[in-house]
Amino acid sequence: MTTSGANPAKALQADWYFDFNSPYAYLQLEQFDRLPSNLEVSLRPLVFGALLAHWEHKGPAEIPEKRRHTYRYTQFRAQQLGIPFKMPPAHPFNPLAMLRLAVAMGSEKELVQKMFRYVWQLGNGMSSQQDWQALCAYLEIPDADELIQREEVKLQLRANTDRAIALGIFGIPSFVLGPHLFWGEDATGMLLHHLAHPEWLESEELKRISNLPVGIVRKA
Repeated sequence: MTTSGANPAKALQADWYFDFNSPYAYLQLEQFDRLPSNLEVSLRPLVFGALLAHWEHKGPAEIPEKRRHTYRYTQFRAQQLGIPFKMPPAHPFNPLAMLRLAVAMGSEKELVQKMFRYVWQLGNGMSSQQDWQALCAYLEIPDADELIQREEVKLQLRANTDRAIALGIFGIPSFVLGPHLFWGEDATGMLLHHLAHPEWLESEELKRISNLPVGIVRKA
């Protein structure tokens, strides 16, 4: 999938890691038209819960005050960006079937975006079997239940997740461009700056702050 935009130049490749549970992933995907046309992006579904387990930290929705703040901020951010946004009736939800379906269908941007919009733009729930069947009908994929049970699909989703952990990804959404990681919707501008000025991360100050010594370690 090649994004639209300006500045045709040498082709670049990036991976975009996401989970459907993330409103920030939805908001960032809606801004892909800001990316330059020479950037080819591969969409990589992963299981966010596995990242949390690996890094031993809680998700935003698992801390009551952070959960409330996250929902308020994403509503504000969507309005600020002019992106249609409506929270589903319950969150977080189990995204596993959605993630497997995305993998089974090749993780094409158009389908992934349609799935994101079903939840985060139309405000549909994904907390029951009835919700899942409604999504499949909306996507017009009658054999979705069979697709998501295929062993190769399960293995690919696991491989995406394991690869993300190996790359040091700790949150979603995350862009990986070469050795560099850009985490979060609010890092979209940082990614665009890097694409326009790839030398900036090689400055002495960026190198210095990237390798600061640890001053104190909090006791477990």
